[in-house]
Amino acid sequence: MKSAAKSELFRELPSVDELVRTPNLAALAGSQGTAAVTDAARAVLARLREEVASGLLDEPALRIALDGVSNAVENQLRQALGHSLRPVINATGVILHTNLGRAPLSEAAIAHIGETAGWFSNLEFDLQAGVRGKRDVHVDRLFRSLLAESTAHIGTAASAVPLGRSPAEPPRSSSTIVVNNNAAAVLLALNTLAEGAEVIVSRGELVEIGGSFRIPDVMVKSGATLREVGTTNRTRVGDYEKAITESTRLLLRVHRSNFEITGFTEQASTAELVTLARERSIPLMEDLGSGALVDLQNFGISGEPSVLDSLRAGVDVVTYSGDKLLGGPQAGLLSGRADLIARMRANSLFRALRVDKLTYAALEATLLAYIRRDHDAIPTLKMMRLTKEEIGKRAEALAARTRSPKLNVEITDGESVIGGGAAPSSVLPTRLLALSCDGLSSDELAARLRASDPPIIARVEQGRVLLDLRTVFADQDSKIAAALVRIAS
Repeated sequence: MKSAAKSELFRELPSVDELVRTPNLAALAGSQGTAAVTDAARAVLARLREEVASGLLDEPALRIALDGVSNAVENQLRQALGHSLRPVINATGVILHTNLGRAPLSEAAIAHIGETAGWFSNLEFDLQAGVRGKRDVHVDRLFRSLLAESTAHIGTAASAVPLGRSPAEPPRSSSTIVVNNNAAAVLLALNTLAEGAEVIVSRGELVEIGGSFRIPDVMVKSGATLREVGTTNRTRVGDYEKAITESTRLLLRVHRSNFEITGFTEQASTAELVTLARERSIPLMEDLGSGALVDLQNFGISGEPSVLDSLRAGVDVVTYSGDKLLGGPQAGLLSGRADLIARMRANSLFRALRVDKLTYAALEATLLAYIRRDHDAIPTLKMMRLTKEEIGKRAEALAARTRSPKLNVEITDGESVIGGGAAPSSVLPTRLLALSCDGLSSDELAARLRASDPPIIARVEQGRVLLDLRTVFADQDSKIAAALVRIAS
């Protein structure tokens, strides 16, 4: 396009003020604000200028674009003012999907967040005494109750004596504090208990968690010095014992929550490490990562220790996540010997890592469900408890509502996974909806599902789109059916 012709097209473009004063946009400015509409108009006109300058728009095309310019501004405004963080339907069968926000909260947790967020609260106020209080109390009392079974065992395993105690002293009570995630919990514990000193850990436990965060890196930031022992596949308790020096302040066990080592392997048992820790008066800490508060074998999940298991065995401090197997909000939890937890609470780093009132509200409501043993109230646990037959019935009902000449729906056996770096080898049997649509590739069909409102996230395997209803809330089945009918038509 010649430059003279381009200059004519540029003159066809209205000014921002002219565009905003048109009736449609003037009305929009009245409801959404003049500044926001002006910004949207400026962005649309800038795009039109770029397209004219690059020769993408000739005179007929520009006139068509100008006829729809009000709609373009409205779409731009909707995009600018809409929420980026949106609810989605998780049809992947991955229960703790890190990319999809991990554990969904219970109805009680959501309600308690609403109550706490919309009013002032007693977050750090003692209502009985009328003075400043501590935010920890809202959940520590519940953790004390849930972990009471293990309290008597802390520091008493293998007939050994805890650090700084004589055999005649009674065992110390347990306590729990909350920070913003498990990596923060590990950081706080290492900094409090071993800053400027050595921490002994097996080479086979130097894990990397999501986002390329590695245990050695967290240890460096804490100010502690890593002392590796053993080999990748075999570490014995004697390796720990030989590595202890005057500079050793902590023994660390890291649960391999996101991978497994099989074959020619050996790992020091928790009981062996507890005995060694007591004999040498060195605290033993365990990073569980996920951290369950119930026996997951009842849910068909094996090899995933619970927080109670570790505390009963005599581990001094356990760190774990709130938004994984516990089924609550994102948080890092530290449970264990009250004297060690008190030192962490007094660390100035604790204030930088502490959580807000909304996290406490969600966590309190989640823990109360455990106290009541109402496990089905916690979505994560309920999804794990669903049987293959229950999921199959829902899949058949959904398939009956969506079959069409263009959409092929088959029901097949499959497997759900826990996800979130938990129980990497455990799978749950399920029934899958396998979809294909005439005129669309599997990737195109998956993209159409993601473009639905709300977006539907599926798996694509072997040229088919797979939907696993284990991770879909029952009232979302109808939304999936409606989306598939729209796509097929």
